Amino acid sequence: MNSVQIRSAENALSVGTWLIVGGAMLYSILTVTPLMAAHTADRWDWTAPILPLVVDAAVVIVVRLDSVLARLGGHGGRWPVVLRWMTGCMTLALNIADSALKKDLVGVAVHAVAPLLLIVTAETGLAYRRAITAAQSAHEARQKAEQQEREETAERKREAAEQREREAREHAAAEAREQREHEARLVREQTAREEAVRREERERAEARERAEREAAERREQMREQQQAERERLEREASQRRERERLERKAAERRQQEERVEREARERAELLAGGPVNEKLPEDKARLVVHASFGEGLPVRAAADLCGWSIGWVSARYQEHRDGTGRALESASS
Repeated sequence: MNSVQIRSAENALSVGTWLIVGGAMLYSILTVTPLMAAHTADRWDWTAPILPLVVDAAVVIVVRLDSVLARLGGHGGRWPVVLRWMTGCMTLALNIADSALKKDLVGVAVHAVAPLLLIVTAETGLAYRRAITAAQSAHEARQKAEQQEREETAERKREAAEQREREAREHAAAEAREQREHEARLVREQTAREEAVRREERERAEARERAEREAAERREQMREQQQAERERLEREASQRRERERLERKAAERRQQEERVEREARERAELLAGGPVNEKLPEDKARLVVHASFGEGLPVRAAADLCGWSIGWVSARYQEHRDGTGRALESASS
């Protein structure tokens, strides 16, 4: 049998065993519960199913662990055997107790079927599993021995083939070595002649390379000198441009300072006249408002200086805040 067939047999045994165990447990609970209820105080009737459940749980533990140990080829000793038979006997006794107390032999026989079937199934399943495990171990041992024998045979054939190949290689190597020695003598003679020719060519090439190297060094020196001259000229040009940029920037700064001073003088001249009693011309009034705005004077003070109304001056201040007074500023400049 192959491994698939063995697993199929184990699955069939396991499924059948658990079906029998489940049926026996259900039948035992239904049979023993009335007996326990009849022999228990009325207020503890609800505990009647506990005892059959405990006994059947022990049966489940025994069956499950025995199957695992049998699958692994182990043996739990005498205590598992004691527990297995003790639970089986307890299940049998609890199932037939009610019929036995009533002296009902038919009931005893009927209620003994499930426990006896459970006991025999547990023992038989254990024996089957041990037999399957032993047979599978023997089968695996045979397969391993056959595989090892095949590997040893293949190894001997391989070693014999390697021996033949090694001898053939050694013979071919000896012939090749003699051929190489003969060819080496011819090559050495030819090499000596070629070496003399190469030596002469190498000397001529070295002389030519020295001449080329010296010419290249001269060209490199000239290129470095030209590069240095270009860098010096570029550096001087850059310094000159930087000086010119700084001079332009200084001139622009001076012009800006002069323009600011001129505007300050113009504002001071416009504001030096003091309050007037009549309106100034509009263009001059705008200049006075612009100067007042630049000096930060309040609207009323600007109105006193130009003679126009506070509303008109406020409108001109708003124009300056919005930027529309720039044209006037440019015109005054």
